[in-house]
Amino acid sequence: MGLGQIGRHLYHLALETDDIEIAAVADIGKPEIIHYLLKSDGLDGPWVELRDNYLVNEKFRTRMLQLARPGEVPWDVLGVDSVIDATGRYRRREYLEAHLRTGAGRVILTSLPADPIDRVVIPGINEGSAVSEDRLISAGSATTNALALLLQTLDQALGVDCASMTTVHAYSSDQSLQDYAHEDFRRSRSAAQNIIPNSNESARWVELILPKFAGKLSGYALNVPVQRGSLLDLNCVMQDAGVTVQQVNEAMRAAASNHPLLIGVTDDPVVSSDVIGCRQSLLFDSRATLKAGKRVVKALAWYESLGHACRVLDVVRHYSRLGSIGGAK
Repeated sequence: MGLGQIGRHLYHLALETDDIEIAAVADIGKPEIIHYLLKSDGLDGPWVELRDNYLVNEKFRTRMLQLARPGEVPWDVLGVDSVIDATGRYRRREYLEAHLRTGAGRVILTSLPADPIDRVVIPGINEGSAVSEDRLISAGSATTNALALLLQTLDQALGVDCASMTTVHAYSSDQSLQDYAHEDFRRSRSAAQNIIPNSNESARWVELILPKFAGKLSGYALNVPVQRGSLLDLNCVMQDAGVTVQQVNEAMRAAASNHPLLIGVTDDPVVSSDVIGCRQSLLFDSRATLKAGKRVVKALAWYESLGHACRVLDVVRHYSRLGSIGGAK
């Protein structure tokens, strides 16, 4: 449900694999517009045509439904196993449960929930805690995945006492490109013209996912005038004053070697547009590591929306291996 940027990434990724089929898409946009946007993404993949309200490619047919809210889509009739809610709007439990009532076996949220749900799963961190009975699941956010992986890697290798993060984030679809009245003062300003300070929920959720950091994390966001490519700026207070920049970089290289699909390391002088198309949860910037005083280390890592879409499908696959529950199955 929802074929915005993340939803279209998911569709293109499904074209590359044989284990996932997009059976239906529900979106407020007209099917003709959705088809047009998919073709304009510039991503490689098999041809896609619109035939009688179906998106058709060489692997599967996708029923197109111009519906706006959870509960309106008959998922059981459409024969789906899991619903991915990529709208970014319906984050409350009551909305997600509406998907279950209309036949979804599970609901995977591509953003952080606004209410407690069954589980938040971050690949590489806590997927082992998932159980087949989970029905409402969040795959976190792109920032949450990057923060959790970077923090856990540095803590396990070198020991982190506490940390503060700032995400320098590409503007999102819920921001206006012109000044326009919003419920928040700063978000009423043009995303295309301003650096906009913003709150961010990732640190709070990472405290729950990594309980040893409860009460030891803080987070902030700066939304900046770029369309894609975001940067995580993490300041860690290390437990050992002797930690060096070289040790930090070596720890990240080791993690990238062990988890190449999740973590990358670059020694190049990259900028935000260079990371467009990155499928990992984070690309660690080895040139940017700094030591301040005796115990403070600054680390930078790049990430973008395609990497998060890859993690969403990782979560879908993980629950598929655990087995089905309810729904159309």
